[in-house]
Amino acid sequence: MTIAELTPPVGETLTLAEVKAHLRLDGNTEDTLLSELISSARQHLERETGLVLMATTFRLYLDDWPDGPVIQIARHPLQTIDAITLYDEAGDPFEADTTGMVLDGRAHPARLVLPRRVRPGQALNGIEIDFTAGFGASGADVPDTLKRAMLLHIALLYEFRGAVSPKDQPAAVPAGYERLIAPFRRRGL
Repeated sequence: MTIAELTPPVGETLTLAEVKAHLRLDGNTEDTLLSELISSARQHLERETGLVLMATTFRLYLDDWPDGPVIQIARHPLQTIDAITLYDEAGDPFEADTTGMVLDGRAHPARLVLPRRVRPGQALNGIEIDFTAGFGASGADVPDTLKRAMLLHIALLYEFRGAVSPKDQPAAVPAGYERLIAPFRRRGL
């Protein structure tokens, strides 16, 4: 199972104005750095929780259908299934029958049930499921707790700005960060 990002989010969870207000910064001399830190903090939070903060389009590649009736999709919250494409023995694509499809996009991981599943003819990556995940198209749709965690993280990353390049961030996570994101983390047995 492989998941690839098809369309990145149209913006970031936090605006430069929100970050500057939190850091009590004026002027625009550090805007490029702050934009990079916003992106680093979002990506780190998404890796830690399995969440997608801003609406993003992905493609899930499967070799075959799972044994049980449920297809798990490891991006949360899942908004829509945009297309399900299968490939026959000749490598030609065809659309799957999605009649009666059931989607639980709020589950973590998201769950999809297709009543009729035709086996793909292509041995590798014979199934492609395109989907959109994220809280919404704007930062206003993201829970405030997650935005607060990002602001704390960005403040710490900003402190390390001379010692650690933005490409090598995150250098650390601040005190309280783990508690803020804990309710959103993946749980496993």
